[in-house]
Amino acid sequence: MGLDNRHALVTGAGSGIGSAIARALSRAGARTSLLGRSEARLEALAQDLGDSAQVVVADVTDRPVLGSAVQQLVDQYGPVEVLVNNAGGALSSPLDRTDDQDWDQMISVNLTSLFNVTRLLVPGMKSVGYGRIVTIASTAGITGHPYITAYCAAKHGAVGFSRALALELAGSGITVNAVCPGFTETPLLERSIDNIVAKTGRDAAVARAELACNNPQGRFIQPEEVASCVVWLCSAAAESISGQALAIDGGETAG
Repeated sequence: MGLDNRHALVTGAGSGIGSAIARALSRAGARTSLLGRSEARLEALAQDLGDSAQVVVADVTDRPVLGSAVQQLVDQYGPVEVLVNNAGGALSSPLDRTDDQDWDQMISVNLTSLFNVTRLLVPGMKSVGYGRIVTIASTAGITGHPYITAYCAAKHGAVGFSRALALELAGSGITVNAVCPGFTETPLLERSIDNIVAKTGRDAAVARAELACNNPQGRFIQPEEVASCVVWLCSAAAESISGQALAIDGGETAG
C-alpha cells in the first residue's frame, strides 16, 4: 500500500489519532505535512519522521491564518494529494445546559473546519488528477449518543460532507471517505473520563470500564487501528472506495 512521494497533510497531527496517522503515512512513503496548533508537539513528531516531514502551525478554525499557512506549504512543497481531516474536539452536556459558545465550538472545530481545509486543497488535487480525502468522524456520526448533541450533529455533518463531496468529485481521480472510530485510546478519551469523574464523582476506573462497554469487544480502539484504515483508503487498492463511512468500532454500530 505504498504512497511513495505523495504529499500528505494531516490536521490535528500533534497527538492521538492524528499522530498515529502521520506516522503510518510516513512509513507508507508519503511526504507528510503536520498541521496543528502546538508547534512543540509537531516539531517533536517531525523529528521522529525525518526529513520528509513538514510542520504547519495553524488553527483549522482560523481561516486567514490557515489560508496563508496552506498557501506557503503548497508553494514550497507542491499540491497536497492526500488530506486527512483529523482535527476535532468533544464536549458533553445535556442540551438544555449547552450554551451558544459550546455549540458553536463543536460545529466549528468538527464540521466547518472540514470546509475550511478541504476547499483550499481540492483545486491542487484536480490539477494533478489524483486525491485522497479522509475525514476522521466518529461512531457519533452514524448513530446518536446522549449528552453530546452538538458533537453528534457535527460528526453527522462530517459524514454528509464526505458523501456529498465524493459524488461531486467522482471521475476526477479523487476519493472522499469518512472513518468513524468508536472510543479510542487517546488524550481526548482521558479528558472525557476526567470530565465524567468531575461531573458524577465516579471512580476513573469505573468510568473507563463503562465507556469500553460501548464496544461489543469490551475494549478501546487503538489509534494505530484507525491509522491502518486511513492508509488503506489512501492507497491504490482502495481506488473504488468513495463516499463511505467506515466504522472502526468492534461492532458498536452493527445493531
